[in-house]
Amino acid sequence: MLYYLFEYLEKQFQFPGATLFGFLTFRAALAMILSLLISTIYGKRIIGFLQKKQMGETIRDLGLSGQAEKAGTPTMGGIIIIIATLIPVLLIAKLENVYIILLIVTTLWMGVIGFVDDYIKKFKNDKEGLKGKFKVMGQVGLGVIVGATLYFSPAVTMKEKLPVEQQQVLLAENPEIAPSKLFKPEEKSTKTTIPFFKGNEFDYADLITWISPSLEKYAWVIFIIVAIFIITAVSNGANLTDGIDGLAAGTSAIIVLVLGIFAWISSNIIFSEYLNIMYIPRVEEITIYTTAFVGALIGFLWYNTYPAQVFMGDTGSLTIGGIIAVIAIAVRKEWLIPVLCGIFLAENLSVVMQVSWFKYTKKKYGEGRRIFKMSPLHHHYQKLGYHESKIVTRFWIVGILLAILSIVTLKIR
Repeated sequence: MLYYLFEYLEKQFQFPGATLFGFLTFRAALAMILSLLISTIYGKRIIGFLQKKQMGETIRDLGLSGQAEKAGTPTMGGIIIIIATLIPVLLIAKLENVYIILLIVTTLWMGVIGFVDDYIKKFKNDKEGLKGKFKVMGQVGLGVIVGATLYFSPAVTMKEKLPVEQQQVLLAENPEIAPSKLFKPEEKSTKTTIPFFKGNEFDYADLITWISPSLEKYAWVIFIIVAIFIITAVSNGANLTDGIDGLAAGTSAIIVLVLGIFAWISSNIIFSEYLNIMYIPRVEEITIYTTAFVGALIGFLWYNTYPAQVFMGDTGSLTIGGIIAVIAIAVRKEWLIPVLCGIFLAENLSVVMQVSWFKYTKKKYGEGRRIFKMSPLHHHYQKLGYHESKIVTRFWIVGILLAILSIVTLKIR
């Protein structure tokens, strides 16, 4: 809203300073500052409201040290993250941008699913919360919306570079030619970034066109299936990671910051040409969303670090996972998720491995055996005697290393 106000003031009255809102970097920085202030200043009031409504967490006895002290800590703190993200976005971003609309829908959609889950756990005295099938239905529904929008919307396009021979001819004619002249016109595409492939690109249409080239028109089905899979996997991974104070929020902030960098360089034709990566017009507005989201997560950490004054609950963790997945798909970096979201992947795999091995050994030997002392993975280290603050800090360090590796993979071809 402020963006449109200052744009009007600049055009009509040449209002001093109004041009600042035309700079992406200024708006991104302002979005982060606002979200950080909202989450830290108003976060305390929201925590007080949750305490007043008796939204304290019911802790299951898992035999972990320090567990009893967490009982009664307010949950549903994800509301802080959602509010602190959406307010700056609504004020500063270009609201007609398809990517911003999609991310707002994602935030509200996953926030509602998480809120219902937390509400059932607390007020219906059902520790399982929302039934798994309903969660999956919600995730699948969002995947269909995201996949269909990104495939069919005319505002979602990309530009590919001209063939090398043609670029050389143009450069020979004019060495100072604008980088934009080295790209083809905007077009719809099902291409994405995939590390270690030639050119770091892969076309989803190739999965069916090998059967018959005429099947290319059905590539949207593959794209939507991939969107569903990514959103379901990442949101569940974030949900499992939210087990000890500050772990999910801290690792997510690192991931989102990197995705914001990807959005920024993918929308800049000069950087895209220099780094030889996909140029995606209009995706730069995602940078505003990511900086607001990072600010909200860091502000939330003010109250969520050990000892936590509030838990994000499924309201926060499912929303975080959904937003990360949608941003990754939008900037065509979804297949970097196993690296970038390596912490989420490890948490997911630890649960799958633990359950599968337990069932297998119980069937074979009559007694279930475990690979880890406890899953998800962070609880394994707690059982080994590590303090949760040490676990969280080391997971953050691993997350930073994975973030750097994800950026490096753009140049490993």
